Amino acid sequence: MSDKPQIVDSHCHLDFPDFENELPEVIARANEAGVSRMVTICTRLRQAGQVQAIADRFPCVFFAAATHPMSVAEEPMATVEELVALAAHPKFVGIGETGLDYHYTSKSAAIQQDSLRLHIEAARQTRLPVIIHARDADQDMIRILSEEYGKGAFDCVLHCFSSGAALARAALDMGFYLSMSGIATFPKSQEIRDIFADAPIDRILVETDAPYLAPPPHRGKRNEPAYTALTAQVGASVFGMDYADFAAQTTANFDRLFARAAAFGEVADG
Repeated sequence: MSDKPQIVDSHCHLDFPDFENELPEVIARANEAGVSRMVTICTRLRQAGQVQAIADRFPCVFFAAATHPMSVAEEPMATVEELVALAAHPKFVGIGETGLDYHYTSKSAAIQQDSLRLHIEAARQTRLPVIIHARDADQDMIRILSEEYGKGAFDCVLHCFSSGAALARAALDMGFYLSMSGIATFPKSQEIRDIFADAPIDRILVETDAPYLAPPPHRGKRNEPAYTALTAQVGASVFGMDYADFAAQTTANFDRLFARAAAFGEVADG
């Protein structure tokens, strides 16, 4: 393991074709950059076996699964039972990514909302965090998260956060987390950086969303987990912290939210 400060890529997509036949090298580069753990995310539930296989293959990789909101209209509706069954695997650490995306797929808003609610129910039953994708749907997201939280508490992270201040505040008020991606490093993203700066540091995660959204100097190219360090460097600046302290804090935050991943590591080290 690298002697660099250890951080976690809380959200990437290692099963995507972008990484085909290159996973050992990609993960080795991540480890060298100080990225000690990664969560690879399934976006179509029928492909959960593919991300599980990656987690089984690499000790530092964990996985989550759901039906992405942009895919719900063309995929079979997930069931709570299916999601709960996946949680039997010890490296299955979250329900997601689910959520609402009205930027490209607003016509499926109703089915997206139904899907989001059943994923939240699975999160309640498994006591695993729900991983939320939100784009151009802030008001509906605030409403549904608030309604569902009123039915029973659950843990949550708004991944790749790039929404407005009202959604950030509503999420933080419910005790949820915001995850910083490469978007927060882009020159025109000052408003997003300001939203993060106003959030409690103990509610912040970092991620790549690889292969998307590579931070500078790799913007426009394939993203990969090693670049979590580049986003975290910007995050440290946003919070006025040393990089090592920011890395340690966001890692502690990850371990608190993704408690199963933290517990797995403790068992493996024991």
